[in-house]
Amino acid sequence: RAVEQRLYPSGYRRVSRVIDRDKTGMSLTAVLTSQQQLNSGENIMKTFKKTSLATLLSATALLSAGSVIANEDPVKLGLMLPYSGTYTALGEAITNGLKLAIEQEGGQLGGRDVEYVELDSEADPSKAPQNMSRLVNGDEVDFVIGPVHSGVAMGMLRVAKQTGAITIIPNAGLGAATNELCMPNVFRTSFSMWQDSYPMGKVAYDQGHRKIVTITWDYAGGKEDLAGFEEAFTAEGGEIVEQILVPFPSTEFQSYLTQIASLEPDAVYTFFAGGGGVSFVRDYASAGLKESIPLLGSGFLTEGNLAALGDAGEGVMTTLHYAETLENDANQSFVSAYENAYGELPDTYAVQGYDTGMMLVQALSVLGGDTSNQERLIDVLANVQLASPRGPLSFSDSHHPIQNVYLREIRDGKHEVVRIAHENLEVPDEACQM
Repeated sequence: RAVEQRLYPSGYRRVSRVIDRDKTGMSLTAVLTSQQQLNSGENIMKTFKKTSLATLLSATALLSAGSVIANEDPVKLGLMLPYSGTYTALGEAITNGLKLAIEQEGGQLGGRDVEYVELDSEADPSKAPQNMSRLVNGDEVDFVIGPVHSGVAMGMLRVAKQTGAITIIPNAGLGAATNELCMPNVFRTSFSMWQDSYPMGKVAYDQGHRKIVTITWDYAGGKEDLAGFEEAFTAEGGEIVEQILVPFPSTEFQSYLTQIASLEPDAVYTFFAGGGGVSFVRDYASAGLKESIPLLGSGFLTEGNLAALGDAGEGVMTTLHYAETLENDANQSFVSAYENAYGELPDTYAVQGYDTGMMLVQALSVLGGDTSNQERLIDVLANVQLASPRGPLSFSDSHHPIQNVYLREIRDGKHEVVRIAHENLEVPDEACQM
């Protein structure tokens, strides 16, 4: 059985409960069929320089019966995610997706039960080193999964380097995590800001746009996002006529919209998220710009905000590595199972949690649940290939996802996929010295 422990900062209290699996028993036939096709070579994304997964499988099969893991202790997963505050919904969605993947395997990883140790990160970077140290040194978890916030990721990475703890990032888009700050024990199952914005640069140029205004909050994540778009757009021959940086986290956009109207660009590219995204899209439409100056953005502009956007969102185009309307067997099965389990449709955050779970399912299946040899465990994780709800997913040498990025348009309140904006996109990682 799977046991959950939630750790609260106040008094570090734990609450344990057995997780109900009644609603999550979904057949994985479609997913496994897609996985077999992927492994057979129909969707091979990259020739790895590392040892192949098949070789690792064979090597594992040669283990003598005496060396098979005798440890019946549960696999301990330390979840360092926000369970309070602004990003609560993201933390819960990632957790739900992760647990769904593991519950579909009977609540086990490699034949071992699973114990969840959930620690509320509070999205507070100042508490990140201490919180991760609690999970690694105090609770002695086998894996740390988190965070959502890139500032928290910086603190976690310091502890990951000091302790060697295997860390899987299911959201934070900090590019350095799988580039300048890469390390063998750190993986990402999400994205980087560059990866989701870069494809929109070529899309914009191909749509006939030549002069564009970009706008975001004046903080690292927004700037990284704009940099990806601007790199691709200017490489095609486009011109950024103005880059507007709004003080974070202000949502007073009227003066900037007036400025945009006066510049008369061909289109606007933006990165805002959450409530800021809702406010910008609504204000943009109210200012009368929507019909004359197309609005483009990173997918996080509208992700999770469709209901709040209403008619103002119709026609807005974004690029992201997932859309709930993707027509592949894995996604259709996942959406059905998630809705049945949790009573709501999944979003990108839920998919990232789900793929983290499936990554662990595949790796520990190969190893028969043995987590004692970290070097071998890391090698198997690095060679995981998934037929994910988001499409084919594998990992680069820096442990970043190689994945499709989709062009999406809001139509009738849904993210409809227009086409693949960039297939099997790999992020720049030249600074990774791993």
